[in-house]
Amino acid sequence: MSGVSMRLRETARGTLIEIYVKPQSKQFKIEVKDDELLVFCRESPVKGRVNRELTKELSRLFKRRVQILSGFRSRQKTLLIENARTQEVNEILSHARTQKET
Repeated sequence: MSGVSMRLRETARGTLIEIYVKPQSKQFKIEVKDDELLVFCRESPVKGRVNRELTKELSRLFKRRVQILSGFRSRQKTLLIENARTQEVNEILSHARTQKET
């Protein structure tokens, strides 16, 4: 869990989270590898499909609005999870990583 907390930063608007996206995966899932938060998306990186899947699935996971702040055309992204505290995001991520399927 300490690796994830290094990628989280609380702001007045919510929690910022840095992720690395791997498109065209078999299923949507979240993993931590080498101190980096990886999000595997099913969609291909064409016409914003991965970004839409990413914000939709993470909004569902956190039950909050999720916005991409930077990295719209990159695999490295910074997201804002609105009105969420860092501790809450960390707990949800820890729980999501322990599940094999989403």
